[in-house]
Amino acid sequence: MTNRTASHGDAMNILDHDDIAALKAYVRAPTGNKRAESTVLLGVTHSNLKASLMEIRFNKHMTVANVKAKLVSHTGTSVSAMRLLLKDGNRIVAAMENDDNMLGFYSPKDGYLIHVVDTDPSSLSAGGWLEDTSKVEKFKLSEDAYNAREKTYRKFKEAKLKQDPEWCIKKEMALRRGEEYVPPDPDLHKEVTANIKVGDRCEVAPGDRRGTVRFVGNGLKSLPAGFWVGISYDEPHGKHDGEIKGQRLFQCAPGHGAIVRPTHVTVGDFPEEEIDWDDLGSDGEL
Repeated sequence: MTNRTASHGDAMNILDHDDIAALKAYVRAPTGNKRAESTVLLGVTHSNLKASLMEIRFNKHMTVANVKAKLVSHTGTSVSAMRLLLKDGNRIVAAMENDDNMLGFYSPKDGYLIHVVDTDPSSLSAGGWLEDTSKVEKFKLSEDAYNAREKTYRKFKEAKLKQDPEWCIKKEMALRRGEEYVPPDPDLHKEVTANIKVGDRCEVAPGDRRGTVRFVGNGLKSLPAGFWVGISYDEPHGKHDGEIKGQRLFQCAPGHGAIVRPTHVTVGDFPEEEIDWDDLGSDGEL
């Protein structure tokens, strides 16, 4: 099954508050070119969109009609269906109803928002069509249809494995580059695991996360060659419950399990940390 759709909203959600602040600082940083006094940086929000657009440069001498024309490509709303509100945070500064007025007439300031109200019920953005990928028909290909195709990667791989049972894509790429292929060492980090045993208490770097060793071994189908250590963290610092891509290595509480290289593990006297309730401040804070 193939899904080639992408969501602008999902991409924006990757940035946290600090990332956005840093990006804004970078964009606003002084450059060799002086910014025109008539330029203003305004954010853009939309009545049908959850995502907010990054700040856009506008000229205060633009008419409201020209501002709308500029926003069409950013919002998917036609000029005739736009109503624009100038906002300072949640406060409405002005309703920009007159298309002939200059933007500067409404006294916009850097950091203000232009909120686009889409009045067209059949707009491209209505009902989440520009953000909700579940509404988009996906390209689907059944197993039978895929197997019936020629020159697929699956058939290419099957043919290669018949010629060489130890074939892998890394080996193929090395051969195509004219390089000698060096297979991964199945005993990588074996010597480090000599003093790591199931049941040992440990700390895992980075982060000094404490837990208990639940697995030590190699030959895992879902991970690169070499030795790995399974950890059950005391706190939910992990990613799973001890099952890796369908392979059960150990059992622990959901979100407490992790598989790490033994070079990140230090075993020793690392008791589970407890909160000393008698040592709390008078305000009840840790």
